Amino acid sequence: MCRLILTGKNNGIEENDMIYQVEGHEPSILPEGNFKLVFADEFDGTELDRTKWDFRFSMMQKPWMSWTDSKKALYLDGESHAVFRIIEEDGRLKCAQLQTGFNFMDEPVNETKFGNEFLQWPVGKLKESKYLHKYGYYECRCRLQQKPGWWSAFWIQSPIIGSSADAKMSGSEVDVMESFRPGEIKPHNVFTGGYGNDTRRTKVGGGFSLSTDEFHRYGVLWEPDRYTFYVDGKEDGVVETDVSAVPSFILVSTEVIGYRKENHVPVEEAYQALGDSFVVDYVRVFDQIQA
Repeated sequence: MCRLILTGKNNGIEENDMIYQVEGHEPSILPEGNFKLVFADEFDGTELDRTKWDFRFSMMQKPWMSWTDSKKALYLDGESHAVFRIIEEDGRLKCAQLQTGFNFMDEPVNETKFGNEFLQWPVGKLKESKYLHKYGYYECRCRLQQKPGWWSAFWIQSPIIGSSADAKMSGSEVDVMESFRPGEIKPHNVFTGGYGNDTRRTKVGGGFSLSTDEFHRYGVLWEPDRYTFYVDGKEDGVVETDVSAVPSFILVSTEVIGYRKENHVPVEEAYQALGDSFVVDYVRVFDQIQA
C-alpha cells in the first residue's frame, strides 16, 4: 500500500506527495489512490535479471545496427543502477535497449515455405514475452544522458500493435519519457495503428528541460479510458484517445542518433559522446486497487 508522507522537499519528494517506500531504495511517487506493487527491478547486484528483461536487436524486421547486449553498453554497477553507455563495437557506435516482451513485427523474417512453396508468412519467429501487463501505474527513476548524439526513453508497447487500427484490439505505444537532447523532455506520445499509413499519434505535455545531474521520476497511469502522465509526481498531460486494452511490455532504451537516416551514419556528436551514460535507478509497476 502507498503511504502519505509529510516531508520537506527531499530527493525529488515534496510535501504531501503520496509515496511508496521500498526498503533500501528510493521511494516511488504515486498518483492519488491505493496501489500495490506488482513488478519491480531495483537493479541490485551486478547481473541483469534475465527472467525479467531481454535485449532488443531488431526493428521492423531488420537487425538494427545501433543495438548490442555487450556488458560495456549495459551493466549493473553494484549500487542498484543499470548503466547504459554509448560504445564503439565492431567499428560501429552502439548502445542497448531492454524490453520485457517482443513486438511481433520486429524479428527479421526467414524464408517460409507454405502451400505450394510460394507463400511467405510476413512475420518473424514469434517469441514468448517475459512480462506483459495491462493497466496500472508504470514508473522509472533515471538520470538522463549528459551528452548529445544519442537518446533515451522509457515506454510501453503492445506486442501486436498495428495488427489492426483499433487500439482496444491491437494496443498502442505509450512514450512515457523521451529525451533526444541532454535534459530536454519531449512530449509524451500515444501511437496506434502501427507505423505506416494508418498511424495515429496524440502528444501531450513535455517540452521542458531538467537537470542531467539529478535523477527524475517519469510515470504513466494507464486506466481503461485514459493515460495520465507524470514527471516527478506532477501531472503532465492526459490522453483519452486510442487507449489500449491489450497487455503490453516495458522498454528502457537508448539509441545512437543518425542510423535512421538514409545513409545510416551516426551524427558527429555521437562520436563525441562515447562513454557517456544514461542511468536507471528502478522500474516499477503498480496495480490500482479498491480501498
